[in-house]
Amino acid sequence: MTTTPRAFLILHGWQNHRPPAHWQHWLADRLTGLGHDVTYPQLPDPDDPSLERWLTDLEGHLAGLGADGTERVVVAHSLSAVLWLHAVDRKLPGTAAVDRVLLVAPPSAAVLLTYPEITEFAPPPLDGLVFPAPTRLVAGDDDPYLPEGARAAYGDPLGLTAELLPGAAHLDLEAGYGSWPSVLEWCLDADTRLTVRP
Repeated sequence: MTTTPRAFLILHGWQNHRPPAHWQHWLADRLTGLGHDVTYPQLPDPDDPSLERWLTDLEGHLAGLGADGTERVVVAHSLSAVLWLHAVDRKLPGTAAVDRVLLVAPPSAAVLLTYPEITEFAPPPLDGLVFPAPTRLVAGDDDPYLPEGARAAYGDPLGLTAELLPGAAHLDLEAGYGSWPSVLEWCLDADTRLTVRP
């Protein structure tokens, strides 16, 4: 494995209070143990989030992400994957400095509009959205928060290949994702194929 210094920003979703059993917590612990710079913040009011507050928080975390010469990597799950789309749409300072991004299980616009607490997170127009960094999109092929499927909801409009994981649902604790070895491997090697957990 390469010894390139890396800085990781791991972003959680709606109602996520960063439980130690979640794969994102597991990932943050593993990456920290390997000596990488890891930021895994608790975003404000996760049960009743504000898009503007989350964007402000994101901008602050991006400003402090990694020193010069460091590879900067963002891993965003669920609502934060859609947050990243808003950040790119608004050209939020710091987004252009990120080297690669993994969007995991973004909920669809139809689902977001179902819940009053998160309707303002409904994605911006996707056609023509230009990512400043290589971006991968991965989702379960049976995600209940993506009833139309990741390819139709996000992959095709964004020009991204939707990597579908069989039976992975929302890639959360309920789906058994307390650990996820292939996401750790991807963090260390961008060419890694993302797979379901063993």
